[in-house]
Amino acid sequence: MSEPVIESMAEVRGHLADGIDPARREETPTITRRGKQEAVVIDIEEYQRLRRIAEDAEESWRNRLADEAESEGMEGAVSLEEMAAMLRTDRD
Repeated sequence: MSEPVIESMAEVRGHLADGIDPARREETPTITRRGKQEAVVIDIEEYQRLRRIAEDAEESWRNRLADEAESEGMEGAVSLEEMAAMLRTDRD
């Protein structure tokens, strides 16, 4: 993988489309503000792939917690479905 492209916010404002094109070519342009790295631009497909990975990891973690609670016979344990419903409620 090549070195990331680093651009200032002023440069990005001046040519946003030019900042998106490298992301489509699998590069990751880094946007800076006052010399500090602030953001990266990634292709939407890569973003969606990363979101799926994060969601799968979260689901796996919840399943592991539910399995541990069930195997330990913890009082007040809830089913996986109940836990998922509670987590969805907390997000909303």
